[in-house]
Amino acid sequence: MQDLLDSALARITAAGTAAELEAVRVEVLGRKGVLAQLSKDMGKLSADERAARGKFINTAKQSLEGAYEELKSKFEAEALAKRLDSEWLDLTVPAPGARPGSLHPITQIQWEIEDLFRSLGFSVLDGPEVETEHHNFDALNIPPDHPARDMQDTFWLEGHHLLRTHTSPVQVRGMEKLGPPLRMIAPGRVFRNESVDASHEHTFYQLEGMMIDRNVSAGNLIYFMKTLLTAIFKREVTVRLRPGFFPFVEPGFELDIRCLICGGDGCPVCKQSGWVELLPCGLVNPHVLRMSGIDPNEWGGFAFGLGLTRLVMMRYAIDDIRWLQSGDLRFLRQF
Repeated sequence: MQDLLDSALARITAAGTAAELEAVRVEVLGRKGVLAQLSKDMGKLSADERAARGKFINTAKQSLEGAYEELKSKFEAEALAKRLDSEWLDLTVPAPGARPGSLHPITQIQWEIEDLFRSLGFSVLDGPEVETEHHNFDALNIPPDHPARDMQDTFWLEGHHLLRTHTSPVQVRGMEKLGPPLRMIAPGRVFRNESVDASHEHTFYQLEGMMIDRNVSAGNLIYFMKTLLTAIFKREVTVRLRPGFFPFVEPGFELDIRCLICGGDGCPVCKQSGWVELLPCGLVNPHVLRMSGIDPNEWGGFAFGLGLTRLVMMRYAIDDIRWLQSGDLRFLRQF
């Protein structure tokens, strides 16, 4: 039996890896191992022989387990050292610092437009995104039975409140609070319950503008619109002005821009038409002035609503509006 113990010890100490050591342990110390086989014949032995063999088995087990644990600890220490070498981190090295960020392209264009209109004497106003039905529709000459309500898919809330469908309510609030004469713009986020595609989003950005003063005409409107587009696109752009229906202006116009993505050849952004609807505008409806406490016999004005998100797409040749709300850093780092 001593030879058996010596052979088992030699096999344990000869193991070169943790896997080999575990295999030897199973063969020697396992439930079907060598020592277990010696215990099976104990019942056939005399009392003295059983005592001698039991003492040997206990001594052998202690010796083999001691050799096994010693070598196992050695392998574990080597594995830990190897892991620490591969995963080592010097906590004393200074941090690399904050990664430089950038402004979202919508923010960049919005700030450019704000600077432009401030230089022309306009104020920049803001208003709530959760609006009242009165400010979003009624005060803009869009009563409950008006067909213009069917043109806007609205997210309705409780208590006659809604997510504003345009930034025009800020014009109403500006007229109510400041009165004439008034020059203002109002950039902001708006919401419409629309199907999302390359040129439509349920959340997008607009920029309203309004000028209320004496002797304001369509010529003033056209001047400011041309000044705006030239400043934004840094070049002459092709536009067209066509009649448009908007209950808060009379007369109303649609100012379209030749698509800068396809050059007018047709693409998903312009719906293959070659033109992008960019800037509805017109002279303020006298009824809108009257509802805000302004006498239309003394004061007049123009108003426009700029699709800020679409303007950004034209400026940077972005072919899908969904990129702007995606949060994809690969896209945003380009700006």
